[in-house]
Amino acid sequence: QVQLVESGGGLVQAGGSLRLSCAASGRTFSRYAMGWFRQAPGKEREFVAFIKWSGGSTYYADYADSVKGRFTISRDNAKNTVYLQMNSLKPEDTAVYYCAAPDRLMVVGGRRPGEYDYWGQGTQVTVSS
Repeated sequence: QVQLVESGGGLVQAGGSLRLSCAASGRTFSRYAMGWFRQAPGKEREFVAFIKWSGGSTYYADYADSVKGRFTISRDNAKNTVYLQMNSLKPEDTAVYYCAAPDRLMVVGGRRPGEYDYWGQGTQVTVSS
């Protein structure tokens, strides 16, 4: 049983930074993609970033245009943890942030929530203006 537990959310002023963590358990972690999504009140869950194994010790990361250049996704396979470093936060980044993992190796894609099978409980990020 795969379990994902997010942490690191909170209240921050615009322009500030937060680092989210997602600890995974229940299977070998290193070759599976991990994604971050967010959902604001009244809106659909949207893609933020993913990181997936592309062979050897290489990983590929992709970002939503709205966070590109401000957010960085990374992973520590020894700790079975994926991170989302969020800098230059804006009020429109306010949302519940979820990490997610697929049930199989992900060769293509990674931006759609339907491609993921396991989800964390979410962590609230609030950015004040």
